[in-house]
Amino acid sequence: MTSLKSYPRFTLQASLTTEQRDFFRQHGFLHFRGFIAPGEVQQILRATEAIQQQWLAEGVEKVNGVPIKYGHDVDGSRIVQRFAFASQHSPVLHDFLQDVRFQALFPLLEATNERVGENEKDGLVMNHYVNVPGSEFSRMGWHTDSLRDVFYGKRIGPMLNVGVHLDATPATNGGLRILPGTHHQSLASMIFRKKYFKDNDADPEELAIETEAGDLTVHDGRMWHRVAQSPLVGEVSRRRVLYVPVIAGKYSPKKADSPTPFYLRFLHLVK
Repeated sequence: MTSLKSYPRFTLQASLTTEQRDFFRQHGFLHFRGFIAPGEVQQILRATEAIQQQWLAEGVEKVNGVPIKYGHDVDGSRIVQRFAFASQHSPVLHDFLQDVRFQALFPLLEATNERVGENEKDGLVMNHYVNVPGSEFSRMGWHTDSLRDVFYGKRIGPMLNVGVHLDATPATNGGLRILPGTHHQSLASMIFRKKYFKDNDADPEELAIETEAGDLTVHDGRMWHRVAQSPLVGEVSRRRVLYVPVIAGKYSPKKADSPTPFYLRFLHLVK
């Protein structure tokens, strides 16, 4: 594994450069500045707030078999802290997924039938982290995204974890931590290196990804990563991130009567 103290920030265009592909191949991640403008950030936030109001009013517990995680905000009001299939409930978010720049990431999969999985996996997810009493989502322990394939008895397939960051997050406010290069690890290391979601401690090899609102990050689904809890409390701890599933292989859409995936039965452990 290669240790990085700093790393380049790129701009995402209609296609990736050779430098960007080589960097991803070696380290397993890329960071793009200013993927969306401040106005679009606010438009997306308004769209998720509208979904939240609807789900709170209707008492929505699951969408396509995926549990919705609720918690409390700084004022004690109830909020959605993990949305699933959000774009199915908002024209704004559906249109957002049509951005052709997402297709520029497809070659990173080195596979066929690449696509944005709007109706697969958990769809377009938004995680809303806030560190206050009553919050059910202030951090996320070490994990890889590819282990879900193992739970289903499948070979680990290529996937990308694509995050669109809606709040500025310096390292001093927690946020994404990754172990660069761990996408090259063995299956045993992927399963046993850490205790999934229970281990939250800093790793000497971890790299903090410091984002500005509107940035896009992408990392290989096999890479170990976590979301560090903010040491701050209240409004200043707020972090909202959209996760766009970029996948390949057989098309496997979810529907209203889809069963709850096994790995999501442990979602309550994530706080």
